[in-house]
Amino acid sequence: MAAYQCLTVEKEGACDVVTLNRPDRFNALGRQLVNELIAYFTGLREDYKTRVVILRGAGKAFCAGLDLQENNDEAKDSSKKELGAGISGSLLFQRRLVEIFRAMRMAPQPIIALVHGACCGAGFGMALAADIRLVTPEAKMNVAMYKIGTTGGDMSISYFLPRLVGTSVAAEMMMTGRFMYGPRAVQTNLASELFPNQAEMEKGARQLVKEMLAGSPDGLRLTKDCIQASVDASSFEAQVSLEDRQQVLMVLGGDWFKHVGDFNKKSKL
Repeated sequence: MAAYQCLTVEKEGACDVVTLNRPDRFNALGRQLVNELIAYFTGLREDYKTRVVILRGAGKAFCAGLDLQENNDEAKDSSKKELGAGISGSLLFQRRLVEIFRAMRMAPQPIIALVHGACCGAGFGMALAADIRLVTPEAKMNVAMYKIGTTGGDMSISYFLPRLVGTSVAAEMMMTGRFMYGPRAVQTNLASELFPNQAEMEKGARQLVKEMLAGSPDGLRLTKDCIQASVDASSFEAQVSLEDRQQVLMVLGGDWFKHVGDFNKKSKL
């Protein structure tokens, strides 16, 4: 397993528990953490032993967003560069950050984000890129970039957020930078379930993992693929055609008969 400085990866059977580990900076995304997240999630594409990922933050927050202090220090160091070079460098870093979310979506494993405390800006984008979000009451999410003089369309938020909560709630968050706390996140379908504290949320996540792992490995991967395709499906026919192909693949090429046999045994009175 790769050695990380700002990330910890614990193996729990076929589940990886990934922890953003910069608690002194509220797990803000510095360059090192960005690189490690990209490396980890990109590596999942060829990892057939890991079937589910739990993503969480150490300390008091999930992720406070981009490490503005580190970014500001680097900007000062490059202040003598030409404006064009500065714009080019900023664009490259912007696109580098987006690779986190792209890698999360391309990973075939479902990703469960456990959100507590601050979940802001790029950290919010990371939570949105997960497949399932669980929250505690004090979890607070916002489009922080709007508060610092930039557009609210950043870090893939303009793609994910309207699709999850609708355009009205998305516009409210993206045009004001307001915080959304755990209870309302569940009410608006931004999160799946609200837990009273982190310990209970951890238990809830393990129960989800248990139920996911009870199914076929290929079935789990293809289900994530199918859900993602449905978000951008061009038509009903396009989506059901994908479903049909996946089901035939699983029945004829997978371990469908074994699962059916196990199900029938459990169903007998």
